[in-house]
Amino acid sequence: MRGLGKSRRTSRVVTVGLCAAAFAAALMAPPAQAHEAGKAAHWKLKDSGTDVRFRGLSAVTRDTAWVAGSKGTVLRTTDGGASWRNVSPPGAAELEFRDIEAFDARRAVVLAIGEGEASRVFRTDDGGATWTESFRNTDAKAFYDCLTFFDRRHGLAMSDPVDGKFRILSTSDGGRSWKVLPNDGMPAAQDGEAGFAASGQCLVSAGPRDVWLATGGAARARVLHSSDRGLTWKATDTPIPAGDPARGVFALAFRDRVHGLAVGGDYRADQASPQAAALTSDVGRTWAFAAQPPPAYRSGVSWLPHSRTVALAVGPTGTDLTTDAGRTWHTLDSGSYDTVDCTSDLGCWASGEKGRVARLER
Repeated sequence: MRGLGKSRRTSRVVTVGLCAAAFAAALMAPPAQAHEAGKAAHWKLKDSGTDVRFRGLSAVTRDTAWVAGSKGTVLRTTDGGASWRNVSPPGAAELEFRDIEAFDARRAVVLAIGEGEASRVFRTDDGGATWTESFRNTDAKAFYDCLTFFDRRHGLAMSDPVDGKFRILSTSDGGRSWKVLPNDGMPAAQDGEAGFAASGQCLVSAGPRDVWLATGGAARARVLHSSDRGLTWKATDTPIPAGDPARGVFALAFRDRVHGLAVGGDYRADQASPQAAALTSDVGRTWAFAAQPPPAYRSGVSWLPHSRTVALAVGPTGTDLTTDAGRTWHTLDSGSYDTVDCTSDLGCWASGEKGRVARLER
């Protein structure tokens, strides 16, 4: 039986790998060739039934995904976006949800942003039928932007600097309770430095202990890295332009603890965003320019599962694809999206303004 079980697992891994390769090939194929073969990869919009902006997105599988956005809205689908259930927490209409982390179709944690008590965390264990408020910020100087989980129990949330340092919130029970971590191991923030609550990807993790924090708004756009679940941090400058409250690193993605991508730019529509992407292959100790970056500001980024080289970046003016681990990017779609997330069964989802939610299909 052990041998049979191993054979089945090996077969499944091989099958998923082949599917990933085919999916990546569809993404990389020249448009004319792909369309002729009927295999062109493209975003297919799913009717969410609302017009709110969804900057929070957590894809569980190709069939199951959660989105969170303005007006305290949380939606969930379990049928690939054919239908959506409004599972918003009661009384949350005045809140701005900007990040959501789902463990499966029933359990999820959502973050509301804002100054003081506007920053809150809620958790559900029954698919959104009921919610429990597990954290409400009481410090007027704190403004929480993003959250991430290492596993089903351990997670972090980050706030813009309080008394000169970014503030980190920690949970060890799946988001049911939270505590502020000591800031002794946090480097001093630059003047004006903050995180961008644009896509739920300003704080990301990979593996059981590594986490990265993206910043902007100051003289230099930085990425801070912790290898001990947020107790101590090291800051590294990135080449993405900063020097203005509207510029910096907006989103990060790590396919393992070593290889990462950063995207951003200037979110103002009338401003150019040259060199709006960077990459690292040393845990974020150093960052290099993308030789051919996306043509405009990008707020979300995600690796294609089971690939070492393919990733997607999204923003208000389009979606870009890299097939060489972030060195060069090519425009795939011109639709507006704020964030993107991919799952192990090749379920790539994107969401954004005016209720837009889509799944990548071919």
